This record gives sequence, C-alpha cells and structure tokens, in this order.
Amino acid sequence: MSAPTPPAAFVQPVTLRDQGLRLEPLALHHEAGLQAAAADGQLWTLRVTSVPEPQDTRAYIETALATRDRFAFAVVDDASGTVLGSTSYHDILPAVKRVEIGYTWYRQSVQRSHVNTTCKLLMLGHAFDTLGCNVVGWRTDNYNFASQRAIERLGAHKDGVLRGHALRRDGTIRDTVMYSMRAGEWPEARAQLLYLRARRDATA
Repeated sequence: MSAPTPPAAFVQPVTLRDQGLRLEPLALHHEAGLQAAAADGQLWTLRVTSVPEPQDTRAYIETALATRDRFAFAVVDDASGTVLGSTSYHDILPAVKRVEIGYTWYRQSVQRSHVNTTCKLLMLGHAFDTLGCNVVGWRTDNYNFASQRAIERLGAHKDGVLRGHALRRDGTIRDTVMYSMRAGEWPEARAQLLYLRARRDATA
C-alpha cells in the first residue's frame, strides 16, 4: 500500500491572478502589509474573526506557515502591491480530495467589492479544476452572519451546525456553521458568480 499524500504535496505553492488581484503564498515579508490591512477598520476588535492584533501579526504568519494542513495566501492588489487581506485552504484531505476555504479577511475599504467574489472564483477554480477536488468546504461562527451570507451567496450548501465546537478570541465557546460545495455544483456556481461580478462592475 502506498503512503498517503501529505497535504503539502496536494496543495503546492501557486500564485493566482484575476481582475487586478493576486493571491500569492503568504510569507514573512507580508507582515507590514497585513498589519496595515487589519488596521483598516481595526478588524482585530471583531470577536467572530481571527484577524491578528498588530503585535501578533508575525506569529499569525508563522502559525499559518507551520500548520500542516493549511496553505495560506496573501491577497494583493496587483497594480500597487497593497496587501488587502489573507485567505487559506485548510483542513486539506488529499485522500478524499477535499479542502476548506477559510481564515479569510479583507481590509474594510475593499469589503463589499469585487475582491471576495474574485478570490473565491480563483480558489474554487483552482480547487476543482486544477486539484480535482470532490468537495470544497467552509466553516464560520454562528454569529458571523455576514460570513454566512457571503458563503451562501457562493452557492454553497449548509451542512449543519457543530455545537460547542471552538473557542473565540474572547474565550467564549462558539457553534460552527458548516457549508460545502460538490464538484458537480461548481459549473453553475461559477456561472452565477461571474454574472454577479459583471453586474456589479456594470453598476460601479
């Protein structure tokens, strides 16, 4: 019996580009950029996210790089080089060809723009079309209603709620809402996301 494929071999370093955005492998040199992105809206004050406080940014990056089943990206404006936020593949399961998308956050000034839609198109396309994933999943805090709406807007299926599943930064225990999308659902989801992005661009 052959040895199982490690997550790092399944999701290898890659840079993804579209619509003026660049998703590149997260690295220590992104520290100052992530600090500035988080300061745009003081995002670390939100109890339902994992955005690092300024002094914890380097440790945040080091943890992401050391986590065996996670591959983190910096989200960068391709023209200016400005770091807009971060997102990751995580809970990577090569044996069943499943990844989850999470640890996602963007500076406040680009929220509710084309950025999240474009990032998800890039990551879903890479997961399904390049990696050959069967399923892509998401998880979010039961009180993070904005995240739940954004995931549902992608066309993901709500699988259920894991009660008492994880700690928040303030020490309270959260319920986790789980979502997924199967490979067969991706073509329709992609068409809808492209339509929504084009409609936003037309009215911008």
